[in-house]
Amino acid sequence: MTEQVRVDVWLWSVRLLKTRSVASNACRAGHVRVNDERAKPATPVRQGDEIRLRHDGRERIVIVERIVRKRVGAPIAQECLIDKSPPPPPREALIPIGRRERGAGRPTKRDRRELDRLRALNQSRAAHDLDVELGERE
Repeated sequence: MTEQVRVDVWLWSVRLLKTRSVASNACRAGHVRVNDERAKPATPVRQGDEIRLRHDGRERIVIVERIVRKRVGAPIAQECLIDKSPPPPPREALIPIGRRERGAGRPTKRDRRELDRLRALNQSRAAHDLDVELGERE
């Protein structure tokens, strides 16, 4: 029988997510797919499986190269996976929202409301773009 481990344990052990509870929550929220199937935290992972993870506003696509049960150091973790993720967006593409010129003083209530509106709009666009990339929305 081939060696297998829970997907939440594997994501944590190869340092794709900081804690195991964050990995479990990501699985429950539908941000993790194993071989294009939505994964629960206890979904088994085997060598050669493709894992898609949405985290911190970007999608990570990794192929399981080696099964590990315990958390390992970063150099060993890199040997346990093949990263097929698209490159992160360039920093210039991100709109700097909330940056005030030095000496401009405290924002007025009107300015704060406009900043909040722009931040919400920017977050919803980023989430929508990621969902369209994954084929979940049109």
